[in-house]
Amino acid sequence: MVKDYLVFLWRAVLLSFTGGWRFYTWMTVLTVIAVIGGNAYTRQLAEGLAVTGMTDQVSWGAYIANFTFLVGVAAASVMLVIPAYIYRNKDMHDVVLYGELLAIAAIVMSLLFVMVDLGRPDRFWHMIPKIGLFNFPGSMLSWDVIVLNGYLLLNLHIAGYLLYMHYLQRQPTKLFYMPFVFIAIVWAISIHTVTAFLYVGLVGRPFWNAAIVAPRFLGSAFTAGPGILIIAFQVITRVSHVQITDRAFRLLRHIITASLMINLFLLACEAFKEFYSEELHNSSATYLFFGLHEYDKLVPWIWSAITMELVAAVILVTPPLARRMALFNVACVFAIVGIWIEKGMGLIVPGFIPTPLGNIVEYTPTWNEVFVCLGVWAFGLLIFSWMLRLAIPIMSGQFSKASGINLKQRAAMEGGTS
Repeated sequence: MVKDYLVFLWRAVLLSFTGGWRFYTWMTVLTVIAVIGGNAYTRQLAEGLAVTGMTDQVSWGAYIANFTFLVGVAAASVMLVIPAYIYRNKDMHDVVLYGELLAIAAIVMSLLFVMVDLGRPDRFWHMIPKIGLFNFPGSMLSWDVIVLNGYLLLNLHIAGYLLYMHYLQRQPTKLFYMPFVFIAIVWAISIHTVTAFLYVGLVGRPFWNAAIVAPRFLGSAFTAGPGILIIAFQVITRVSHVQITDRAFRLLRHIITASLMINLFLLACEAFKEFYSEELHNSSATYLFFGLHEYDKLVPWIWSAITMELVAAVILVTPPLARRMALFNVACVFAIVGIWIEKGMGLIVPGFIPTPLGNIVEYTPTWNEVFVCLGVWAFGLLIFSWMLRLAIPIMSGQFSKASGINLKQRAAMEGGTS
């Protein structure tokens, strides 16, 4: 067994560096962007957070905005897991593993965004409960660290075990993975709920003090996550021999449509709460949607996000439009970008404006921040692409213990598309 596992690891390493020209081009581009991001981060390490657009007044910015969005993307894998394992939907069962791999990449990116947001990353160990000097269990941040790392380990175990069993061409033992699947379903909901509570618990920031934040997080997550998966599935079908059924796409479309409508409804409810009664605590919402005095940097962004989400909703709820794949893709992209803006800069920055002293200090990311963000995204896509490079041949049976074809010959047989 140990020998088989070591052989599997060695062959997986060889397969990781084998592919067609498109595979090499894609991985090279991502590597270059990741290196540029790493270089920008070294500058931040040397000079401190002063190279970012964050200030004492606005202490969270693009890093935490991306972190919040990606936690939702990771949680959204549950929308494939539930129909696949609970309702035994065969169409979802064939693609659920790819959703779990996306969740792994998203959690890695989330943790990286937390790391780059730290002014002293060498003190990261303080965030480990019972090891570091952390206020556990009173601190919501300590719970966030637990659920994020726990969800990462759950998905690594489930995906790794299933892939290895497919490689051996053996039937997986349900006792070794099904209990973890059920735990992961609950855990997926918890990671975004705890992240929402992280904001809601900051009583000094009235913009975040709403019970509706957690439901909004889940509604937006179940829109953006499946939207990303739909685009990824189309790329997979184009560059490999994997075929994803139309019924799988339809189910994901129904999930996106329902969750997007729920997200828009909850957004309207929150807007009513903010603006129906004129009080001082709605200053942050006023700044976001209409500007406060002469400060209005986020106004065009939030209205662009709402417009994109509304256009996406119209397309999705109109069957003749939703059935046209080009318009469906437009709806997915609009929903993803709109939610990224709404849950990112539209959520984080207004919470700090105005300050408790009434000052207005606007935030604009610096180019150094932008390069770091791009580097983290590129690294996450590298991980996801690498995992797909291994998973697709394993799931299709082309890469198994019994297969003896040379990896370069196999790549040539696949037309260099893998």
